[in-house]
This record gives sequence, structure tokens and C-alpha cells, in this order.
Amino acid sequence: MKKILVTGANGFIGRAISAELVLQGFDVLCAVRRPFLLDGASILRVTDLEEQSDWSSNLDGVDCIIHTAARVHVMDDTAHNPFTEFHKVNVIGTLNLAQQAASRGVQRFIFLSSIKVNGEYTEPGKPFKAEDVPNPQDGYSLSKHQAEAGLFLIAQKTGMEITVIRPPLVYGPGVKANFASMMHALQRSIPLPFGAIHNKRSFVYISNLVSLIVRCIDHPAAANQVFFVSDGCDLSTTELLNACATALGVKARLLPVPQSWIDSGARLLGKHKVAQRLCGSLQVDISKTQQYLDWTHPFSLTEGLKVTAHSTSTELPQRVQL
Repeated sequence: MKKILVTGANGFIGRAISAELVLQGFDVLCAVRRPFLLDGASILRVTDLEEQSDWSSNLDGVDCIIHTAARVHVMDDTAHNPFTEFHKVNVIGTLNLAQQAASRGVQRFIFLSSIKVNGEYTEPGKPFKAEDVPNPQDGYSLSKHQAEAGLFLIAQKTGMEITVIRPPLVYGPGVKANFASMMHALQRSIPLPFGAIHNKRSFVYISNLVSLIVRCIDHPAAANQVFFVSDGCDLSTTELLNACATALGVKARLLPVPQSWIDSGARLLGKHKVAQRLCGSLQVDISKTQQYLDWTHPFSLTEGLKVTAHSTSTELPQRVQL
């Protein structure tokens, strides 16, 4: 039975992967900063992910690390120097853990990165491919890219295998921020000005992402590779809102406001990045993932949205971050 260390195990992705690993009979060690309980798993309380963090005494017998802990991207970062904070946690903290893991004989290190490493948008019908040259555009994505590069250097020097997964937007039960806010707006029949958006974006249901992570734990072809993941169904913002409304059992009230008007209004309000996420395209090509790992998403986007809708409908509304 393989022993798996999951960092950030009480986060959105970490919690889901930890629960699935327990169900599949793995020996799971959950590294968390805050109190956390998961039947069938061991809990390791840790401080911040830093250069000084000592993991050595907790790595004995660990076969694989699934590293989901990170300083995450937010729309309005209040840190004095955001890149310094991203670098300290996402690069230095990650590489410190990986170096200690390699010295303790950990066989594989799975790193949850971000599609933002490749860039912020794609041309419609021209998805990012795993072999594309990275093009990070902000402190968060740059820190993820630098962490990836450092991990592959450690792999070259030590022989520990590295697997990098770059997901697009992840949704599912427990999703927060704008995706949950969008669901609540639809449920409350709030009119939204997104009835004429013709972009294309990739998404991944949390259970599909978890399925891929589990496949990467010991698949030989996952060693020292970068993989993309999605539900295999790209939607426009208009199509996504209609699909979410169907999952919620309501009718979407979408106003056919021209995208050019939305872009202009967002620029006047200093919210160009928000408009880009809502109206721009960002697609990923998962053919490498499917071919190398003989993997396909076990759940459709429709199934994922139904589960998410049921979960979201029981939660309190959240303020949309604009």
C-alpha cells in the first residue's frame, strides 16, 4: 500500500484528493495548517510553506507527494509586494519540500500548477498544448512556472520523478469565488449582461481532476511530464451560464449586451482583467494526457454541473468579486 503525503489537504482540491485516496485504500498523510479531520487519514499540522520548513521527520516511508498547497491567485491582491509573497511560498517553499523529499527517497512528486503558466487567453479554436512555450503574465503564474522549472532540475539531479498538472478553472462542490457567485445569481434570477458572448473556455470538474491525479501516482508515463486536464467540452460564457441554469432548474436571464460594450465599460471601471476572464477564450488540448496515460474524464461537464448546482444551492450567497 503506497503512502501518499497531500499538502494543502483542507483546501478545495486537497480535500477532494485526500478523500478519494482514503476510499481507494492508500495510506494518506494530510498536511494542513488548520485543524482538519478525515476518517482513515493521518493528520500532520504544519506552519507556512517556507524555506525553513523541516519536513524530514515526516517523509519516511512516503512514496508520493501530491502538492496542492500554494499561495493562490486573487483578483485584488493586498500584499505590498505580491510577487515576493508568491515566490516565497510557491517557489522557495515548494522546492524546499521537494529537495527534502528527494533526499528521503520519495519516488514521485505531483505538482498542481495552473494553466495560467501558459498565458491568460487563447485564440478561439487554438487551444494551449502541453508542448507550448510558457508565457506567464503575473506574479502567481510566474511563481508556478519557476517552481516547475526548479522541480525538473531536482528531478535531473536526484532521480525523483516529477509530474506537473496545469488545470484550467476547477469547479465542483465547495467551489467559491465567482463560480459560486454566478450560480447564486442565476438561482436568484438576477439579469446578467452575458447573453451574446462567443468565446470558448475549458473547465474541469473536481472529480475529473482527482481522477487524473490518482492516475499519475504510479503510471510510468507520468514521470517528468506536464499534463493538461479538462472536461473535454469547451463552452462560451453564454453557454456555461445556460448550462448552469439548467443544472439549477432555473431559466437564465441573460441580456444580449455586445461584448465590445462590456469591454469598454470594464476598461472605464478599471476591470479589464475581469472582462477578459468573462469574455476571453482559454482552451486546453488534453490529447497528450489521454494518449500518455490512457485517461479520459469519467464525468461529463453536465454531470459535474449538476453535482455542483446541488451543492451550491444549499450555501449562502457570496458577493461577486468585480
